[in-house]
Order: sequence, then structure tokens, then C-alpha cells
Amino acid sequence: MKLNNIELTFDNFSVEMGKLKNEKHFDYLVTIIGEDFGEEGLGCIYILENTDNHERISTRCIARQTGDDYVLPTTIGLWNAADLLEREVFDFLGIKFLGHPDMRRLFLRTDFKGYPLRKDYDMSPENNMFPRTDEPENDGTVEYNLDKHGKLQATYKRRFGEDDYVVNIGPNHPSTHGVLRLQTVLDGEQIKRVYPHLGYIHRGIEKMCENLTYPQSLALTDRLNYLSAMMHRHALVGVIEEGMGIELNDRIKYIRTIMDELQRIDSHLLYCGCTAQDLGALTAFLYCMRDREHVLNVMEETTGGRLIQNYYRIGGLQDDIDANFVENTKTLCKYLRPLIQEYLDVFGDNVITHNRLEGIGSMNYEDCVNYAVTGPAGRAAGWHNDTRKNHPYDMYDKVNWNEITMNGCDSMDRYYIHIKEMYESLDIIEQLIDNIPEGDFYIKQKPIIKVPEGQWYFSVEGASGEFGVYLDSRGEKSPYRVKLRPMGLTLTGALDKMLQGQKIADLVTTGAAIDFVIPDIDR
Repeated sequence: MKLNNIELTFDNFSVEMGKLKNEKHFDYLVTIIGEDFGEEGLGCIYILENTDNHERISTRCIARQTGDDYVLPTTIGLWNAADLLEREVFDFLGIKFLGHPDMRRLFLRTDFKGYPLRKDYDMSPENNMFPRTDEPENDGTVEYNLDKHGKLQATYKRRFGEDDYVVNIGPNHPSTHGVLRLQTVLDGEQIKRVYPHLGYIHRGIEKMCENLTYPQSLALTDRLNYLSAMMHRHALVGVIEEGMGIELNDRIKYIRTIMDELQRIDSHLLYCGCTAQDLGALTAFLYCMRDREHVLNVMEETTGGRLIQNYYRIGGLQDDIDANFVENTKTLCKYLRPLIQEYLDVFGDNVITHNRLEGIGSMNYEDCVNYAVTGPAGRAAGWHNDTRKNHPYDMYDKVNWNEITMNGCDSMDRYYIHIKEMYESLDIIEQLIDNIPEGDFYIKQKPIIKVPEGQWYFSVEGASGEFGVYLDSRGEKSPYRVKLRPMGLTLTGALDKMLQGQKIADLVTTGAAIDFVIPDIDR
């Protein structure tokens, strides 16, 4: 998708964005991209989708400078997904969103100095020493607004009452699936609020991309959601190829589609196993891990990797498929299909499982769209959000498969969707595996790759939602700006809404069911 931004001004921004949401039904906020536009100043690009016809547009607004500060109106009143997305922009670029009720840093420490995605940020080692002190803890937050004279005013707010009982779930709790800290306010065993604290393994990947050539940047995506490594790299090479106008042959498209679906099965198997383990059922975990090894064996023969794949590259693939890949893939599909029922027999259809998952972490269709809860978590509420259907790429519009949706809106249906999607992945693979056309596995590129000037956004359907890459190129061998749309950030942002009024044990259940992976969130 080449971006043709609708240019908005600070003064008409709120009105025009409201019209796009309420009159033209752009109800899905895909992502917010904060950027230093050089002489134009700091600003944001908003990518929006109309969920009725799946049309996408982008708007851009340059922030107003007041003294040393940059400000934009918040959009949290239109899209709840803007909560964490705007805090991310503030964290990395220092744009303060007027009227946002919780304008704190999101990924970086509260005592971090500066805004690293600004082009004038001091990158010297002396200015970026790792702190040896504990991070200061602050129980308050700030809301910014302009007074009648146009001066920036900060209003301090307490996040906790005197009688609130606050428990930290994580960052070292095994059921947070990584270093995620959920500051949880309790009333007895009932949850009142959940505040996510992110960034414990933030590695500055977007900033690193600005100083790497395009081929060098590819290795970083495999280290985001390592269970969607193929799809993540697919999005990055996809946006670069679109920007360069590279036409891939069908052989490359067939192989990429097959590999993406093998990776999806790999991720869904681990999801089903870990959901069981989080609730104390070990047998299902062992069954899923047993069968996941067979999937990884097939992938490893071609890619050489089991966790970090490093297989796609700009213009095609690193190497052709292994001589035994076709036969081994067909054997794998035949082996896996009857075994998926076993996961239901030993866990999914157990009465205890139903008691722990049904009605837990519920979120209806409207809220899923408003919070940008994509992937199986959103499809469990009936939202047809699969990127492979709505914005097809490679061979997904050439094969017959069903987008799985349900209407229970809860953790039980999220689990069932993962189960059913494995059958669909097998169907896709079986339609393609015997028909891989002849041809080159790589379209030769120039030694130094440069993308023409422009802005593009390309997204794929990862294992747990939409994963997208925004690219701003100035015609150089390195990108001017890369923004990764993680699958898990908006899922994490919806936890507070999902869990209010639920029991504390339901937090573990809901976290397992929405399927986030922390390196994908933190980048």
C-alpha cells in the first residue's frame, strides 16, 4: 500500500478525524506512526480501515510546537487503541497528546533522557550508558492540555486510591509469556484495573534499521515474535519489494505461502500447549510439543533453522526448497490432521477447561474493532479481520480456505479458533504443495539496494494478528524511518477492558488465550 496521506492541520485535526470515524466508518485504527519529518517538524501518520469494505487510508498531521514541546490532539475518544499507540509516540519522539489521560513513557525507563527516534538524538555511547540504579517508581500520571493562551499545562493525576491493593503480575511470572509486568489493582480477588508496563526487552529495532542497509535489517524481524518469524520477515521484504516494484514469480509465492502456514501451525501448536500448561494441564502441552517438532523438522531441512528462520530475502528466498521438502510436507499434513482432535480430547473439551475459559476475558465485536484486537482474539467476536482475506498477498486469493470466526467473544472461542485454523492451514498447504511451479527461487537484485522515495505500508496475517511494516524511504541505501506494527501491543492494551470485574486467576487465562509474545511487543 503506497501511502497518499490526507494532510490535516493541528486546528482541523480533531474534526476531520471524527468525520472519518463517524461519517465514513473508518472504525479500525491500524497504527499510529510517529516520525521526525526533518524541516517540517515532528508529526504522526494514522492508517485507518473501513471494516465494511476494508478500504484503507492514511492521514498526516504535523505537531504544533509550543516552546520546546510538540503537541497533537489525542484520538483516544475515537479509538481506544490510541491509548498505547500515542504513549509509544510520546516515549520515542516526545509528542504530547492533548487530553490523553495517561501520558507516561511506555517502553523506556521513567528517568530516560531524550527521545531516541528524533533525528537529532545523541547516539554516542557516553549518552546511552545502561543505568545501574533501580527505575524510579511513580504512582501518578500526567494529562496535558493547552490553556486559553495556548500554553501547555500539565495536570498530575494519581492512578491508585489510598485503599487500592496493587499486585504486580510479572515481569518474571511464567504465565506472562515473557518479561511483561501487569500492575493489577484488586478489590479482593476481583480486578479493578490493569496497567501494562512494557519495554523490558526493548532493543531499539526501529532505530537500528535507520543505520542498516535494507538486507542487513532483515535479520531483526526474526527476533521479534520468533513463532511468527516467517511472517514478520515476509512483511519487511514485502514492503521493500513493493517500494522497489519487484515482481516475484509464482514459485517464490508458492513457497512463501507454504512456509507461512507451516509457521502458523508451529505457533498454534505451541499456543494450544501453553494454554493448557498455564491452566495446569501438562499432558496437552507434551502432545503439542511432540507434534511441533515434526513441523520444525520439515522447515529446518530447507531453512536450516528451528526458531530463527532467516529464509526470505529481498527478491525471493535464501535458497531453494530441500529435495525432500514436498514429500516430507505431505507426510506431515497426513500425520497432523487426525492428531488435532487429540488436543481437544485431552484438554479442549474437558469440563474444567470449559469452566476456566468460557465467559472469561470477554470482548464484544465493537470493542474488538475499537481496541484493534486483531487475529484469532478478534475473530472470536465475529470480526472478519484476517489480512490474508481482506488484503491478500502471494497465493492466498488463489486457494480455497475459510476464515474462521465465532461469536462467543471469550477465551474459549479464541482457543477453538486456533484449533480450527490449523485445519485451514493444512488445507492451504495441501492445495499448493503438489503444484509448486518451476522457476528461480530468487530474482537477482543490485549489490546495493535502494528504495525510491516514498512511503509504503505492507501487512501480513501473523499467528496472533496483523503484523505490518511502514517504510519511509528517501532514496538511500538505508530507510529514513521503519515502523513495525506489532501484533501484541493492542492486544495488551485491551487487557484492562477484558479483565475488569474478573477474578485474578482469569488474568492468566485471558493472557494465554489472546496469544501475545513479548519480543513482538517490545521490539
